[in-house]
Amino acid sequence: MLLHGIFPPITTPFYPDGNIYFKKLEHNVERYSKTPVAGLTVLGSTGEAIMLSDEERRQVLKAAREASAPSKVLIAGTGIESAIETLRLTEYAAELGYDVALVRTPHFYKRVMQSTNMLAFYRTVADRSPLPVMIYNVPGFTGYDIPAEVVVELAGHSNIIGMKESGGDVEKIRKMVAATRQVKRTATVTETFDAVTPRMLKASSSSNGQGGELVQVAALGGAKASSAAVSVVSGIKTRQKEVGFQIVVGLAQKLEPSLQAGAVGGILAFADAAPTACYEIYAAWKEGDAELARSKQERITKATSRVSGELGIPGLKYGMDLNGYFGGPARLPLLPLTAALKAEVEQLLADVRN
Repeated sequence: MLLHGIFPPITTPFYPDGNIYFKKLEHNVERYSKTPVAGLTVLGSTGEAIMLSDEERRQVLKAAREASAPSKVLIAGTGIESAIETLRLTEYAAELGYDVALVRTPHFYKRVMQSTNMLAFYRTVADRSPLPVMIYNVPGFTGYDIPAEVVVELAGHSNIIGMKESGGDVEKIRKMVAATRQVKRTATVTETFDAVTPRMLKASSSSNGQGGELVQVAALGGAKASSAAVSVVSGIKTRQKEVGFQIVVGLAQKLEPSLQAGAVGGILAFADAAPTACYEIYAAWKEGDAELARSKQERITKATSRVSGELGIPGLKYGMDLNGYFGGPARLPLLPLTAALKAEVEQLLADVRN
């Protein structure tokens, strides 16, 4: 599965009484689906997943899946402290049609979370998971920072395809990219090198009446099929792209330097309020325009550091309200912004509209 690009880790909207506001969740997902983001992450840290019951997590996964465009990669945050509960939620996400499982590092018993614990946990999950697995490292929340050496060892597992690194250490990303270059994998992509998801193939198959078969394009013209670089699957022209072990960054203020260090994209909280602004950094880097990428990065660095970094989910949700998405309240114990903080967010986002 291709993980290149920008993936907003969508928030979970709530009514003032704390119940989930599903209509607004659908509204946000539908709007993100019209932006140039590569896909969506559901039930990440920004989605307040840790605040939800198991049933609520399942309901959010289902609602987001049904509202998403088939052309977007869907990443499900399924990490729970135990391997068995992580697998149960991952299996449910797979039944819904999600593409990837994002599995947060266990951390509650952090004193005994040695390398052997992490290796056993992720290998057990990856061995049994019906979805490809991404490691999720977010030490700012968990208080645990998975060592680069453990990630490099896990990268050799055939069902662990990448990592979201939210520690903010660009040199760690550079080190992990260099140490995993020997991992050779491919992903199915479109002719224009966008991700091909199971939902995309299913939707295309339903619309054109095909059964999902693969046809070599060269064979259609009478040439030998083995020489073709492009194939047709459910009416979609596809090809294979070498991707290796894919690392995406979790901090928008570190996006450009992380891309330069070898990351392939970002799962960025700030993209919830400003997806296009984040995408512009990625697009400039992708086109090889380093100066433009740095300029686009500088444009949002102060805002993202303050709004989604320091003010957290309440600040981010207010930023979403300003930019046409529904942010609304967070769940207690998170409190709404004061009037002074709202004014500050308004000023920071004055020229970051989407």
